[in-house]
Amino acid sequence: MSENAVGYNREPPLMVRIGVNIPADRHVLIAGPTASGKSALAAEIAARHGGTIVNADALQVFSNWRLLTARPSAEEEAALPHALYGHVGRDQPYSAGHWLRDLRPILETGRAIIVGGTGLYFSSLIIGLADIPDVPPEIRHHADTLALEEMIARLDPPTAAKIDLRNRARVQRAWEVLTATGRGLSDWQADTGPPLLRRTDVEAIVLRPDPDWLRARIDRRFDAMMQAGALDEVRAELPHWNPSLPSSRAIGAPELVAHLRGELTLADAVQQAKIATHQYAKRQRTWFRNRMRDWHSVALP
Repeated sequence: MSENAVGYNREPPLMVRIGVNIPADRHVLIAGPTASGKSALAAEIAARHGGTIVNADALQVFSNWRLLTARPSAEEEAALPHALYGHVGRDQPYSAGHWLRDLRPILETGRAIIVGGTGLYFSSLIIGLADIPDVPPEIRHHADTLALEEMIARLDPPTAAKIDLRNRARVQRAWEVLTATGRGLSDWQADTGPPLLRRTDVEAIVLRPDPDWLRARIDRRFDAMMQAGALDEVRAELPHWNPSLPSSRAIGAPELVAHLRGELTLADAVQQAKIATHQYAKRQRTWFRNRMRDWHSVALP
């Protein structure tokens, strides 16, 4: 559910505040950390100039979460064209490669306003992505049982030098590719094909909010999510809960699961979820600062 849907955003329209002027005949990319107002900006652009709002958030693709991943509400999705939101089952694997394949036909049929916080999706879109074969399920299942340090020890040195070794998802992906194909992830990436879109052919915007301002927005949004029924959403998911699944990485889900299992008070679960969201936003800001230097940068507030 987006920030507008949960009802805490009472600020003027973002296009008005930042003076964005978007040509109506170009695809638009909007990146930014969680709770920075990306979805509201995308909706303003689509309402004024047309286009399909396309999700570029690795967690908003999953059908089992709406509130915790801040997906647009059902009403918002019905009011404007939306694509690639909630179209993947909780148990399905989904990667940047899957996302690019799903995105291609959308780009071929009209203007896209691509919005989200997953930097890998954007870099894959405008830089390109290696055509790595799918990893067999048995290798992925085995990887789920391995300790992070064990997978790191088995990585090829070029890949280990390039990825964030603190990020289990990145390490596991690299280990799975090496195990399945016999080639390191960095070797595959060296064979990257042409991108679907080129940076020079799109309007690319990255929102760069003040950290204190963003932390306050994150806290207000999580409170609004709770009021809107986030705990019930997690309760409905509890019988299917599997922390090894990508869909289980929804920020706040592990903490609220712990509360429902009697391991945390609700107040502690909410506080820990907010802290996890702050940390996630910090990682996003770092990615955008390092990888999106040639994007149109918008300081907030």
